[in-house]
Formats: sequence, structure tokens, C-alpha cells
Amino acid sequence: MSQDLALYRPNVGVVLFHRDGCVWLGRRAGAPEPYNWQFPQGGVDPGEDLQTAARRELAEETGASQVSFLARTEGWVAYDFPPGHGGPKAMRGWKGQKQVWFAFRFDGEDAEFDLAAHPPPEFAAWRWAHLAEAAELIVPFKRASYDRVVEAFGEFAAERPRG
Repeated sequence: MSQDLALYRPNVGVVLFHRDGCVWLGRRAGAPEPYNWQFPQGGVDPGEDLQTAARRELAEETGASQVSFLARTEGWVAYDFPPGHGGPKAMRGWKGQKQVWFAFRFDGEDAEFDLAAHPPPEFAAWRWAHLAEAAELIVPFKRASYDRVVEAFGEFAAERPRG
């Protein structure tokens, strides 16, 4: 059974891979712990190409632009806003978000990251992490989406250390 996505806000997400296979995670500004880390993501402007939107959102949220395309998810990955979610997108009548995810390799140096590149900052801090960690650190209502992204881009990831 296919899901009617007309009530879902079009969005893109980016998994940015370091040369060593780790991924970039940002700690959302003003979000409570423990589920306050996520990948860069954002809305798609009317008529905007999805990869162009992904590169724009990445640059706006992280300052990074020296990247190479690796892959993208097929179709939309959707999630619902939870009941009582009062965020601005839900208030505009969206049921949730539908996302196409992009994997890029970061070709620059860490000094390129500038979280204040496009005010107001989306993230208060960032770090390199293992891909599998991301689904454990995201708000629970986005977890199934992150699980799909982890599966889709696992071939580019470093192995997570045991222990």
C-alpha cells in the first residue's frame, strides 16, 4: 500500500561522509538532550532540483561546499510529526516531511565548517561519528527514517568499533 504524500513537506537530507567513512552530525541549537543530533536537512524551494537543494542546505547549515556526490535514496522517505508537535511546519498544515537523502563525500578540511554561515544557526556543535550512531541520537519520531538512510548508505560507512 503506497502512502499519499501530498500532505508532506518536500525536504532533502544530507549524509556527509569523511574520507575515513565517519559521518558529520550536528547538535541542534536549543534542542534538549539526548535526542538532539542529526544530519543536515531542509526544505526544497519551488522548482528547485533536489541535489541542488541538498547542496544549498548543506552549505547554509554547515558552511561546507567542497563535496562529491556518492548516492541518493530512491523515492521519498517520509515521517509523520508526532501528535501535539507544535513546530512551524506542522502549524502550516503539513502532516510530516518527505525526504530524498543524498550521500556526499567531504573533500575539504574541517576548518571549512562554519555553523553561523547562514543565521540563525541550525546547529550549536558538530562532530564526526559512525553512521549507525545517528539513528540512536535522532528524535524518536525520525528514527525509522534514519534507519532507512543508514541502510541505504552503509556501503560508504566506516565500521563501528565494537565494545
